Amino acid sequence: MQKKDIIRRNPLRLMGYDTDDILQKGGFGALMARAGVGKTAFIVQLALDKLLRNKNVLHISLTEPVDKVCLWYEEVFRNIALQYGIRRLETLWETILPNRFIMTFKVDGFTVPKLEERLTDLTEQGIFFPQLILVDGYPFTESTRETFDALKRLARDHGVAVWFTVKTHRQEGAAEADDIPAPLKKVSDLFEVVLELRPDGNEIHVKAVKGGPNGEGGILVLDPSTMLIKDNPSLQTPRTGA
Repeated sequence: MQKKDIIRRNPLRLMGYDTDDILQKGGFGALMARAGVGKTAFIVQLALDKLLRNKNVLHISLTEPVDKVCLWYEEVFRNIALQYGIRRLETLWETILPNRFIMTFKVDGFTVPKLEERLTDLTEQGIFFPQLILVDGYPFTESTRETFDALKRLARDHGVAVWFTVKTHRQEGAAEADDIPAPLKKVSDLFEVVLELRPDGNEIHVKAVKGGPNGEGGILVLDPSTMLIKDNPSLQTPRTGA
């Protein structure tokens, strides 16, 4: 399988979204799930799709050190390689690494001014120019509306899309397409796309809670052992013309 074939297997593309970049510049996306369901593994797949398309990804972790985040990428990439029979794995891996930058913060030390300062350092010194930012582990329950308004302005000013992982609890799962659970409810209007990972027996279902393809909530089925796509035509929404 060639690189372009892997790109076609991007999870969101297989849900029926029509564009390669689901979020536009300045757009917010959220991935909701309970602890341990696979949020990090899933957003790493979104990052790898960008990296394979030669786009720059800034991964911000508030819960894991850099070496642990690196291991997430290596594990997900190797799982993809095994599932899809990628040859010359190491060569492909080395070609995408320059497009990735990992940044870590302590949860209580993450503020918009600090992020702005570090982003400015990266760009003004010509070190890295992100085109997508992933924020993994942000405590939505402790945040304020003002913080997210500031993050939205930062995303627009830097011309980047941002994906957040959102930890929910069992009683907070979204039941309807337009039902955004706490703790995302108070800032949901700032998000263009909201996805939910929900365990269902021996599968993980990915559902579009907000901003689904063509306004509908496509569902994707993942294998919980790898968080990669399982073939299940009855639940997957194919992309027209793919």
